[in-house]
Amino acid sequence: MIWVTWRQHRAQLLVTAGFLVVLGMLLLSSATEARSFVSRYSRDGCPPGSDFCGSVEVAVGLGERYDAVYTLFGWMPLVLPALIGAFWGAPLLGREYERGTHRLAWTQGIPVGRWLAVKLGLLGGAVVAGGLLLSLMVGLWRPVFREGIDSGFGNIGMFNMTGVAPAAWWLYAFALGACAGALLRRTLPAMALVVAGVAATMVALFGLSDHYAVPERAVLTDAVVLDDPDARLVDAGWVDPSGRAVDAPTGCERPFDGRRTETWHACLFAQGYTYAVSYHPPERFWRFQWTEAAILTAASALLMAGTARRVLRRTA
Repeated sequence: MIWVTWRQHRAQLLVTAGFLVVLGMLLLSSATEARSFVSRYSRDGCPPGSDFCGSVEVAVGLGERYDAVYTLFGWMPLVLPALIGAFWGAPLLGREYERGTHRLAWTQGIPVGRWLAVKLGLLGGAVVAGGLLLSLMVGLWRPVFREGIDSGFGNIGMFNMTGVAPAAWWLYAFALGACAGALLRRTLPAMALVVAGVAATMVALFGLSDHYAVPERAVLTDAVVLDDPDARLVDAGWVDPSGRAVDAPTGCERPFDGRRTETWHACLFAQGYTYAVSYHPPERFWRFQWTEAAILTAASALLMAGTARRVLRRTA
């Protein structure tokens, strides 16, 4: 069965492996360039004619390099699981039904239950390994660009590219695709269902994630931004001197452009207004990671159980 699984699904395995290799080379090259950039400025100091020096120059330079790679990351948390579900999960049973090859495969000496268990187990393990490898590469790449550039907890996209989240999302998408193929018995409709299902699940968990823990609350008296850039913002708003939340503070003229926003904020603070922020501190990163992974793993197990029930009932 292992050899048969490899023969039938080697295209998906090789393409995914090739993608991870190319991505790894891109991350490695950008990190190497960034290290060289930092070393050069540390050794040579400010370049001639520069108005900035030291860490500011480094931050600007790294920001430009970070943006070049981060553009690639913009849609990855959604696109990669959808592709895994569409090209790994959906054809697993949908293609067998379409081509009629299930009649041959399931009448051999290997029972249907064992055939399905080996397929789901091997391919499910492969997608989990791929997701963990992706997480490892991104996790090793991020510290190079970390300071002042991005939050791995507050940025949902980056959060879903690190930790155990990629493996959980890939496994969920694969299980959803396999279940869709078993239900619809067609590959293309199953692919469409997977893409819609992954998108809907991501939106649902995005809204649910704020409730993985009770948010903390900070009352700011001289700024509207938390000191910790890693915190995940839940809600924020102005509070008047009487302690009542207000949507539109009065008493200071609000500017029509962003150039005088700081002056407006200073005026409100001088009149006794405060700025209340609900947030999750970065120490909850792994709590959120494991909570989301547990939800997705449980959903994957239910989908695989549903797939097995559907297949075994049809062959009984």
